[in-house]
Amino acid sequence: MAHAMTSSDIELVVLAKAAQDDRAFAELVRRYQAQLRAFLLRLSGDASLVDDIAQMAFMKANSALATFETGRSFRSWLFAIGYREFLQLKRKERATKRLHDALTADGAPTTDERTATGLSLDLQSALATLEEAERAALLLCDAVGFTHAEASASLGVPLGSVKTYIARGREKMRAALTVSDEDAPPTPNPTSANGACYV
Repeated sequence: MAHAMTSSDIELVVLAKAAQDDRAFAELVRRYQAQLRAFLLRLSGDASLVDDIAQMAFMKANSALATFETGRSFRSWLFAIGYREFLQLKRKERATKRLHDALTADGAPTTDERTATGLSLDLQSALATLEEAERAALLLCDAVGFTHAEASASLGVPLGSVKTYIARGREKMRAALTVSDEDAPPTPNPTSANGACYV
């Protein structure tokens, strides 16, 4: 389907809606799967959940295509679905934790999970200090490249709130990363194999 690769998102949505064209929707999945997965991975910090959340987001988007308003951004609409799926999963996790008390007391992700996000441990730890809305807005705008308006549409919050979340999130990140740098042990002076100091 060479034509689909040059079609706009809206053209593909119209094809998928009107002709029930699976290839058109498959092209939309191909265009946004990596971006959505990266966003969800950094948002959740849990690589084991990302594929499930992304798959549910695409399935819901496909079944809800009839409700998609042509004037909207497909990418923003898709990421809004992905974000809602993430929030729903988090609510389920909290309920499970309360009912079964199966998680650790601090609930911190393991080192392996943090490394799986593709972010440094310091950056992932700093992201973990943010509220979910701050983390989502910051990742959408700074990591995925959304405009503030697109992030507003995806998160379902006013534009002013997105700007506030981003400003607050960046400030918290700076503070967390500064503390992290101050806590780091001093780097020893380089030495030769015989122990002589080069500085």
